Amino acid sequence: MKRILLINIILSSILIGQIKQLTLEESLELGLRSSKELKISQSKVTASDAKISEVGSMLLPKLSLNASYTRLSEVDPFQVTVPFSPMPIQIQESIFDNYGLQLSLQQPLFTGFKLMSLRKAAKYSFEAQTVEHTKEINETALRIRTAFWSFYKAQKVSELIEENLKALAKHLKNTREFLENGLVTKNDLLKIDVQYSNLKLKKIDAQNNVNLARVNFNKAVGLRLDEPTQIKIDDNFFDVTVYKYDDLLNEALEKREELKALGLKIKAGEENISAAQSGWFPAFYLFGHINYNKPNQRILPLENKFNSTWGVGVSMNWSLWDWGNTKAKTIQAEQQVIQTEEMLKLLKEGVETEVYRNYLKLISESDKVEVSKKVIESAEENYRITNEKYLQQLATSSDLIDAEVELLNAKTQLATSKVDLELAKTELEKSVGRKIY
Repeated sequence: MKRILLINIILSSILIGQIKQLTLEESLELGLRSSKELKISQSKVTASDAKISEVGSMLLPKLSLNASYTRLSEVDPFQVTVPFSPMPIQIQESIFDNYGLQLSLQQPLFTGFKLMSLRKAAKYSFEAQTVEHTKEINETALRIRTAFWSFYKAQKVSELIEENLKALAKHLKNTREFLENGLVTKNDLLKIDVQYSNLKLKKIDAQNNVNLARVNFNKAVGLRLDEPTQIKIDDNFFDVTVYKYDDLLNEALEKREELKALGLKIKAGEENISAAQSGWFPAFYLFGHINYNKPNQRILPLENKFNSTWGVGVSMNWSLWDWGNTKAKTIQAEQQVIQTEEMLKLLKEGVETEVYRNYLKLISESDKVEVSKKVIESAEENYRITNEKYLQQLATSSDLIDAEVELLNAKTQLATSKVDLELAKTELEKSVGRKIY
């Protein structure tokens, strides 16, 4: 029996050692590192960066190598007949196997500002994507924080119910002793017993809420859903910060990542307009090539051997009439910029509303915390007095139950208000563009 008890103690110690206890900072680090949304967002940043290299390569010389082999049908050699010659004179022998190698170089000189505009547009798009990635990190951090505090709230409520159960169990024991001594009625005992049973039902619901909150938290930080995770927090963590709405709004309009991203997209769109208008200009290219052919068509008469030749030049391409193609592309690019500008205006209005809403919510939650503290002081004093009276049989079991319920509700409300205050502060800081990770 002692051996079995020792094994159980060892196994319990090992299990407790395996339970992850995470602080808020550790939760953020773990969640941000494992977030699939952030991996997708980072992939978009990488792809956007590659687009800059793609467009930039179009400004540089292009070197290409072409090779070919052709087998021609057999024909008679080229001969001419001259007077006073009994036999025709062969001018060119027949060559049936043709080999060709060409190394060519092309450098754009002027493309109607198209390539330069496309490169600038790609850079602005990359910056916009980078800013949006930062926004996605903040969004993910908010989800992690919300899951963390919801988990804490569920645990706190469960702990308060457990604490109340212990106190009620003690009262139940005292009431049984009072009943044996004839100091209370059976009805008094039954009232406390019913309240105790009801509280046990609440405990079951509270524990289920803890398990569900843990599942959501594990999902947010990238752990297995059934991981027996625990969180650590200092009860002195909660504090109240004073904000001014005008300062918050100015900060939001300056720092919000969405506003920055749309501003960069507008700049990218303006460069796309310039690129679309390039069809109205001629394009100039510098080119050169080296041919190594057998036979080489530039060397006459043709010889059945490899010979090299070269050439350099400048070319121009100008579309004089394209049936409005360039104009249509320009209009599309211009309208895209107009749409983005209007989206920016709408977003600014939305940011203003969001900041004001979160500002009012923070004030409301702060007031709730202060009121809850006063309520809990009154509830604790009321419970202390009622409990003393009950022990002296100057108060009924109903009075004691009411006092305990009021105290439990007050403690629950304070715990809930503190968490709601912390979440309100986090949402406000996020809405003004501050990093919350």
